[in-house]
Amino acid sequence: MQMTTYINDLLYRYECVIIPGFGAFLTQYRSAKIDETSHTFYPPGKVVTFNRQLQTNDGLLANYVASVENCSYESALQNIRSFTGKLQSQLANKEVVSFKNIGDFALNEERAIQFTPSEKENFSTTSFGLTPFVSQQVVREEKTEKVVEKTPLLFTPGKRERYPYLKYAAVAVVALSVAGIGALKLYEGEVQKYNFAEKQKADTRLENKIQEATFVIENPLPTLNLTLPKLTGKYHIVAGAFRVEENAAKKRNELLSKGYQAKLIGENQYGLHMVVYSSHQDRLEARKSLHTIKLSENKDAWLLVRDLNN
Repeated sequence: MQMTTYINDLLYRYECVIIPGFGAFLTQYRSAKIDETSHTFYPPGKVVTFNRQLQTNDGLLANYVASVENCSYESALQNIRSFTGKLQSQLANKEVVSFKNIGDFALNEERAIQFTPSEKENFSTTSFGLTPFVSQQVVREEKTEKVVEKTPLLFTPGKRERYPYLKYAAVAVVALSVAGIGALKLYEGEVQKYNFAEKQKADTRLENKIQEATFVIENPLPTLNLTLPKLTGKYHIVAGAFRVEENAAKKRNELLSKGYQAKLIGENQYGLHMVVYSSHQDRLEARKSLHTIKLSENKDAWLLVRDLNN
């Protein structure tokens, strides 16, 4: 089913993909984990779940189908309705419907839709290419160290008398070591004194030059205040996408005159210039505004989830 491919593409970019009249796929982050029983390492990723309650069309899937198949928005909606009708019919006939790399749908004994997610696909772009792998159990061997008994050296008064010069040699080595340490300490002290004196000289010269410097601007430029709109939030209510940038600018000005916080947010991957009614930090707030705009302004408005680089 081609529609399954479109849904698969959108799950890589968005947290929620709604199939109008059927339900919504939701992605949730899952950290890396280890299965100690099978010794399997699983990379971090996103888990796909299904919510039957979210069926209201938000325009995401329809706009994507329209852009890929190069058809109108209404034609894309009709294709989605046909896909949903066929899906409902298959489930009513107790068939198991598989969405490739997403999961399987079936009816349980209570005639409720049951979704089983697939473990083959990882929809997290940050973990692209990472797959689970099985590691063999590591067996550690304990090493025992062999203790070798050493024969102690015994010094007797008779043997010490045979080498009396060793005592004086040891005393000489100790004396030379003490003298060397004393000389090193004296040298370090002289170096520190020299460095401190040179630093004071450099600081004095720098302070004198700063005091002598004078900066005069005879004709200062007037102060210019610019007010730039700041793009905040990753939830954007899209008013339309235009091939010609001038048309997008006209649409933005039209919405501004109506009191909306409209703005251009750049081109999408198909080269269309996108105009939004407003941007929001909170998803619930964005959906409330979208509902209001659909009722009063534009029934084809839809919600875009994207982080903008300011």
